[in-house]
Formats: sequence, C-alpha cells, structure tokens
Amino acid sequence: MATNGNNLLIYFNGSVIGGTSDSAERSNEINTSCETLEVASPSTGAWRTYITGRKEWSVTVNYLVPAVANITEVLRIGQTYTLAVKNRAGSTLMSGTAICQQAKVTSTRGNLIQGSFVFKGSGGLS
Repeated sequence: MATNGNNLLIYFNGSVIGGTSDSAERSNEINTSCETLEVASPSTGAWRTYITGRKEWSVTVNYLVPAVANITEVLRIGQTYTLAVKNRAGSTLMSGTAICQQAKVTSTRGNLIQGSFVFKGSGGLS
C-alpha cells in the first residue's frame, strides 16, 4: 500500500524546513547514488564487468516561505546541518550530516513565496 507524501518530513538541526510548521513543506526529494568501477579488461571478453564504488546522497526540499523576513534563509548556503528524515509520527527513518549547497526563494506576483534548499550529504545516510 502506498503512503501519502504528507507523511515524510525533512528536519534540519531539529526543526522542520521552512519554520516550525510542517504544513510549510511542499515537497522533498532524497537522492542516493553510487559509482560503478569497471574491473574488466579488453582481454577478458566483449562484456564489461563492474563493482560498486563510493556512494553519495543529497536532499532537495521545496517549502512555502511563512514570512517575507524568512527570505534571509538563502544565507544558509555553505553551512553544515544534521538532517533527519522523519515520518509524521516523529520517528526518525534516516539521518546524516549535510552541507547546504543551494538555497532559492521564488516570488511570483499573486502567489505565495516559495523556497527551496539542496543539501549535499557529507558522510553516510543511515
């Protein structure tokens, strides 16, 4: 059975992205990947063979900016945070340390102000 997207929240340093209200978080994305290293040589045949290499992860969060004063959140770039992925009940599903790599605030006339963060994992996500 599929679960609703409202049940997955991203916290950084203990707070929900976009302020204290979990209703501010619009969407989030958790990306993980790993390198593949070729171990076959041309003399071993026509097919390539690989092993897994190092892993990496990142988190992107889009949220509603609760007040114009919060546009200073773009100044968070370059800072290190403890990120936690939690369910609505508050149980931690994953956590790790990440650097705020990108912050963006978008304002369109007649619409709510939106923000987004991109965090690059530093170390493992567990």
